Amino acid sequence: MATGRLGVGEMLGALNAALGPGGPVWFKETRARHLRARDFLAPRRALQARFGDEQVPEPVVTAVAGLQGPGVAPVLRCAPTPAGLALQLRRPAVFEHVLGSVAAYAAPAAPASSGPRVVLHCAALRGAPCTLRLSQLRAVLVADHLARALRSRGVSVRLVPAARDPHMRTFLQQLRVEWPAASESAATEALRSRALAELTSAQDGEALPPGILGRVCLKELVEEQGRSAGYDPNLDSCLVTEDLLSSLAELQEAVQNWPEDSSSGLAGTPNSGTDNCIVVHVVSCEEEFQQQKLDLLWHKLDDQAPLRQKHLVCGPVKVAGGPGTLTAPKYYELRLAQTQPGQRSSGFSLWLPSNLRCSAQPHRVSSASVLQLLLTLADNSVSTKGTKSGTFVMYNCARLATLFESYKHSMEQGLYPTFPPVSSLDFSLLHDEVSAPPGESAQAGGLAFPSQHPSLPQGEWLLLFNSILPFPDLLSQTAALAYTAPGLHITARTEMVRWKPGETLYTLFFILGWGTRVLRDRPVTCFCHQVCKFLVQLSMDFSSYYNRIHILGEPRPHLFGQMFARLQLLRAVRAVLHAGLAMLGLPPLNHI
Repeated sequence: MATGRLGVGEMLGALNAALGPGGPVWFKETRARHLRARDFLAPRRALQARFGDEQVPEPVVTAVAGLQGPGVAPVLRCAPTPAGLALQLRRPAVFEHVLGSVAAYAAPAAPASSGPRVVLHCAALRGAPCTLRLSQLRAVLVADHLARALRSRGVSVRLVPAARDPHMRTFLQQLRVEWPAASESAATEALRSRALAELTSAQDGEALPPGILGRVCLKELVEEQGRSAGYDPNLDSCLVTEDLLSSLAELQEAVQNWPEDSSSGLAGTPNSGTDNCIVVHVVSCEEEFQQQKLDLLWHKLDDQAPLRQKHLVCGPVKVAGGPGTLTAPKYYELRLAQTQPGQRSSGFSLWLPSNLRCSAQPHRVSSASVLQLLLTLADNSVSTKGTKSGTFVMYNCARLATLFESYKHSMEQGLYPTFPPVSSLDFSLLHDEVSAPPGESAQAGGLAFPSQHPSLPQGEWLLLFNSILPFPDLLSQTAALAYTAPGLHITARTEMVRWKPGETLYTLFFILGWGTRVLRDRPVTCFCHQVCKFLVQLSMDFSSYYNRIHILGEPRPHLFGQMFARLQLLRAVRAVLHAGLAMLGLPPLNHI
């Protein structure tokens, strides 16, 4: 019997354990044609490698069919098929378990511990917005999204540097980027004294530029760390300036004096964050070399500098048909001007300021080791058409809002009763199906399997099994930082997403993470494309279901049971959709 929140990871773990020692074999089905007959499959070839040409032992099949435990969904049947060992869940029981606690599935799975405190450093915010390049904007957006993802899992996060420029703060607010405002300047006296002691003698005839305190040698540190760490072997020295010391002082203060964090219950005490703290420098590829200098200089001048400093490098952003000097504010203004006036005056106006409308096309440059983000300035690239767009996601968000508003209005008029307690709903009525001839089995992928109903499920189970049930695991993955991995560079999410050239993806949240740069054979990708891809697929599945099924039926008592069960399902869809948008810093659209 299932206990606690059901989870895909827990289910797969229990299934693989039931087969005995060996690697993972089971996988979750996602395609509608396969979900007509099964939910999980252990492929035939994988089973042959485990058990030989013999059939899976009957005790093993029995153990799989009787699985129980935390996070494990109730099993209806498990049987050998031509495709392998197929398993189908007791779907009404899963509907009841999941839809009876919607809030648990709109949040990431609770971690065993909150992990280390994280300082996210985005050097691009030290300048003025008028000089902010698109590649730097990409780093800012990635840092903002990473902070949201980590905080959603209870991780204590500090953002550095504070946005001191008022114009920068205004621009960030337009983009709905949550970043701390200006704070008191950190003291630099101790760092300056240490830097002056470490300065190397000027070479013969070398004249230092104005404002330069001197040069500090970094060669020994690079050799000490080793090339395997990932530092550029050409790093030999660093010119020390007051601005550089100010940047280090702010980082030093952020690590050593952690403020009280009410969200995670951590109280800040002086010097308490150094040992249990990781610093992640989120930088554009153009700034990587300078950021490595700052990293090493911190180690050189501060004996209490965190041992764990990681670099998350964002790939380049190029603009097709535009000047190479196009800044982020100018690009924002251009895209806003190209937006159709009708959209600005509608509910989309709440959303457009935080979404630069663009055609984002991953484009390979020179070799497989570099992926750049290519944007176009053409007017025809700004469109609301198509299903793989942020516009489509927000449109379906508004459709959900309109649906529940319509139910509320009809209830106030007396057409529908008030929403009953969730515990009283009959979720066995959720079988949006296409009828099959009586007596026939559901067939999918060459296997025959007795169906729970004499029909083929199409939409409701697809929404729950592919979107609601796995959503907590997706959120947990997006907030996973491989901070214990060796090397300088950190992987926020290692799964690559390939898009065919020419596929048009709109809105700012596709700038967030697409494009990968491989550094010394270590892929460095950002994870937020996972959330974007998930939201698009959820919107497509919901739209298909909503176009086919009339949710608010005729006000007849014998139809209310199915209507309320469907409304509860769509409540869960709405909660997941809103939670996914919140991870990207986007408010849901409540009307069209």
